[in-house]
Amino acid sequence: MGGSAPRRDHHLPAETTSFVDRRGELTQGRELLARARLVTLTGPGGVGKTRLAARIAARVQRAFPDGVRFVHLSGVHDPALVPLAVADALGLHDRSAQPPLDALVEQVRDRRLLLVVDNCEHLAGACARLAAALLRGTEGVRILATSRHRLGLTEEHLMEVRPLPVPDPDGDLSAAQGYPALMLFADRAAAVVPGFRLTPANRASVARLCHRLDGLPLAIELAAVRMRVLDVDQLLDRLDDRYRLLTTGSPAALPRHQTLRAAVAWSHDLCTLPEQTVWARLSVLAGSFDLETAEAVCAGATAPESSRHPDGAGCPVGAPPADGLPCRDGARPPESTRRPVGARPADGAPRPEGARPLESTRCPEGVVPVPQGRGQLVALRRAAVPALPDRCPDGSDTPARPVASPTGLPGHPTGLRRDDVLEAVAGLVDKSVLCRETGPGGVRYRLLDTLRQYGLEQLRRDAGQEEAARRRQRDWMARRAEQYERGWFGPGQPETAALLRADRDNLRAALDFSLTAPGEALAGLRLAGTLWFHWHACGASREGLYWLDRALAAAPGPTRERARGLWVAGLLAAATRDFPRGRRHAADALALAQALGDSAEAAHAEYVIGVIRLFGDDLPGALRHFEATVARGPVPGQHLSLVGLDQVELACALGFLGEAERAVEVCEQALRLCERHGEQWVRSYVLRMLALAHTVLGDWPRAQRHAREALRLKLAVHDVIGIALTLDLLASIAARRGAPEDAALLLGGADRVWADIDTGRWGSHTLDSVRRDSEERAVLALGREVFERTHRRGGALGLRELAGHVLQEPGRPPGAEAADPTPHEDTAVPLTRRETEVARLVAEGLANQQIADRLVIARRTAEGHVERILGKLGFSNRSQIAAWMTAQR
Repeated sequence: MGGSAPRRDHHLPAETTSFVDRRGELTQGRELLARARLVTLTGPGGVGKTRLAARIAARVQRAFPDGVRFVHLSGVHDPALVPLAVADALGLHDRSAQPPLDALVEQVRDRRLLLVVDNCEHLAGACARLAAALLRGTEGVRILATSRHRLGLTEEHLMEVRPLPVPDPDGDLSAAQGYPALMLFADRAAAVVPGFRLTPANRASVARLCHRLDGLPLAIELAAVRMRVLDVDQLLDRLDDRYRLLTTGSPAALPRHQTLRAAVAWSHDLCTLPEQTVWARLSVLAGSFDLETAEAVCAGATAPESSRHPDGAGCPVGAPPADGLPCRDGARPPESTRRPVGARPADGAPRPEGARPLESTRCPEGVVPVPQGRGQLVALRRAAVPALPDRCPDGSDTPARPVASPTGLPGHPTGLRRDDVLEAVAGLVDKSVLCRETGPGGVRYRLLDTLRQYGLEQLRRDAGQEEAARRRQRDWMARRAEQYERGWFGPGQPETAALLRADRDNLRAALDFSLTAPGEALAGLRLAGTLWFHWHACGASREGLYWLDRALAAAPGPTRERARGLWVAGLLAAATRDFPRGRRHAADALALAQALGDSAEAAHAEYVIGVIRLFGDDLPGALRHFEATVARGPVPGQHLSLVGLDQVELACALGFLGEAERAVEVCEQALRLCERHGEQWVRSYVLRMLALAHTVLGDWPRAQRHAREALRLKLAVHDVIGIALTLDLLASIAARRGAPEDAALLLGGADRVWADIDTGRWGSHTLDSVRRDSEERAVLALGREVFERTHRRGGALGLRELAGHVLQEPGRPPGAEAADPTPHEDTAVPLTRRETEVARLVAEGLANQQIADRLVIARRTAEGHVERILGKLGFSNRSQIAAWMTAQR
């Protein structure tokens, strides 16, 4: 709907349909942005503010060297999260102890960028504070906001987005093509009725229809979808009837609100009962979602008992009378038009909107067939998370079947099957109620805010339905989070990180429900603690700490969940350099876990205590701590990621204390653990520690290979802080190897990445001294002018471009290979085709069994290939194979 499916990469929304001419508004918007730093597009819902804002931003983006970023606020409902949502859109990863808004202003103080903040009306106060702080704390940041109401700042320039112009239906229509409303209807109608166009015969009817809809784009698009089964005159007749029904009950309502509500309500009436139920239940989802989430939220629960037309009509929702018109005055439709969910119409009876029965949703390839006639959905690929099983409400394994409700009224199902949900989702996409977009894991869906609000109204008509749907949504997100945590120490980390980012709005909704609904706080604390790996590894520590602070305050009882929440909060506090708070939380977690007899959570808390000692400059204490935990080994239930990180921190302490050989030994042990599981995130830290150790030993070629491989893995899981640290290390290695131009370029790129985290590198003496040493060496070799020019070039590179430079070595000085020989660089290595294939899979992080599965060979055969590769290349471990393969690309 609306032609744009907002993408979560925070650049401009992808346009999925043509943009109907708004030349005047585009020009006005550009002119306003040229002279004002805050422009707010105002107007009613459905008028096209989001689409217009995206178009204006696209027109002016060349004027902003630091880019244009789109902030979607429709899925954010807590004012405290607004600065964090903006920081996320900008790719900022602040870990300071400052308030989020202050940190945001500081990080963008010297940037020239345009921030498009969409859907401000429900967070007007927070958005006003955001805009005020950015306008007064920066000079180069401009804001383009969309809202149904003004933000109320003196610096604000308003631009009203009006409905599309419509000609007089009874006037001269010879120039109908010059009216955007008519062209929008024709364009959208042609999408469902190929060949449709404006003609002298239909122009007056189309003009009358658009006039009836007040030129509102969303209302016009919803009406155009009905052209699949009705002609324009029939559309107009039925819309007039629905409009009269609405306005008789609310004469004081604003005309445009009545018009849009009439269009939305009419679209709702023409949905089947399952589609209406799914629409209502999906309204609790805050952002985009996949099919499995829709099934979890919508399937298996009792449908609303009082499903009636929302504006006073008396027939059950989704059960139109025989003539297709809405019921009035309490009239009930004929029995023949009311049937349970999933029941097939009598032979010869028309199915709604051309739907055909769904024969099966199970097939060996994991592809779910969709009823024929759904032009926009051909097949839906199951995502990585298993879907909910078909179960009856009583928990038995027999799939739920529709039966009559206890009220005795026909047409009210006790629940929906997954098959019903799939068919309803397909129907809602077909009717343009759901947007279909591509995302991590395949196809995802989204409800526009106007349609979500309408669905929520329907859900709230029956007591308890909203709470039940929100609880199902929370339980599903909790199950997903638990599954992701169990699999985190494994090969699917990049996919998991991407899926969690795509589900962030729904995670927020689940946490907010848990922390506001009576009796749900412990479940909220459990979910916030389960997501520790997401908060810590994927750059969301500030938001994680926000949720954990709320959850710990709401659930103070001595539980395992509290022990988990305390050490996670301690870890995240330490990441913001708040060591006293982190130490206090970790100590409380350890005491509680020991009191509960939970050795796993006690081990996790001990890890946090050790990390704080390490980065609080208590190196001898950190060394003793991690020597003891590594010697103890894993305890039952301890997460393997934290087992591996114990070894990483031990190697780090050894390296800082000059015991590089011992650090290498510890890293080799940690690498073996990671390789057995195909793990990448911890492995990237191990490789960085190996690079540091070889730097201390003066083995620059090995240090560089390990650092390159660490960078590749950190890019895969989008570990921005790890990327920044590794770029600093690579710059240091380049400077010491005698490649000053590479060092200058890498320093420029590293400084640019650090600008999104902390330009002062957390005030760390160690990090600052390493960077200063690299710069001094590069300036000495190049001269200040050449260094500055190369440094600026590195800062202008995107992260992927910079990584490509590092991994492909385009700037490596001629003859460097001869100067730094390694076992595999002296002569050409005669790997067979199969060995090269195996080496590539090793570089991807696959263990021997996974390689065997991928190539359909025996595990012993895969092991033999790896051993031969190690022998031919003169290597001793798999990480060297991976680094070598990376260097060959």
